[in-house]
Amino acid sequence: MTHRHRARIWIGESRALCVAALLCAVSAAAEARAEPVRAVVELFTSQGCGACRGADPIIRDLARQPGVVALTLPVTYWDYLGWKDTLALRPLTERQRAYARARGARQVFTPQVVVDGGGFAVGSDRPALERLMREATQRGGLPIPVRGEIKGDRIAVEVGAAPEARPDTRGDVWLVPVLRSRAIAIQAGENGGRTATYVNVVRGIQRLGSWTGQPTRFDVPCTLAEIAEADSWVILVQGAAEGRPGRILGAAKGPGL
Repeated sequence: MTHRHRARIWIGESRALCVAALLCAVSAAAEARAEPVRAVVELFTSQGCGACRGADPIIRDLARQPGVVALTLPVTYWDYLGWKDTLALRPLTERQRAYARARGARQVFTPQVVVDGGGFAVGSDRPALERLMREATQRGGLPIPVRGEIKGDRIAVEVGAAPEARPDTRGDVWLVPVLRSRAIAIQAGENGGRTATYVNVVRGIQRLGSWTGQPTRFDVPCTLAEIAEADSWVILVQGAAEGRPGRILGAAKGPGL
């Protein structure tokens, strides 16, 4: 066998190894994306809140974890401090206030994190946040399987059954459009002169319908998630009591999250 032939064989083997490695990497990436969601973390924040700076990198880090839904919810109540939050929405402010009423709290604040709809901490306190996530996992995490998939111009949503059928097992299914990333140059207020980068910014909350503990399916147009510059979405199944948000029971990520 000549050196040229041996070289061709070696090159061919190298290419085969490269292709195999690439296929393995693609497969691993697909498996990572398919990892079930184990926690939902909501960060209530504001561009006008100087104390929120410490929470931003934490939520960015959590957003990179396949098993975590990390959401940024900009609120409106600090807009009077010299800078109006360009991403804030009143329904997000009302969501935080509803959480406060549900736990008997009189005030809301930023940065605040809510884990799985039931654990509360200061958003910049990473040890407290990680403790809440561990405790949520120990309590069973998110017991309801949820799947969301784009099919043509529709989003097919599948919600599984409750592990134990109970008469009081019920909740609501929500479609949450999100903007995956946005850098904002803040020109005034406590963060004036700073550029802040926000991830998974909630752009609305759309109720799809009820879940009563039985397998449920929804089929909705993609345009329902294509609002206010949103480029992906999250599905949440959340308990409710007297119109107030309860424990989050299941969640699924949309494309690119």
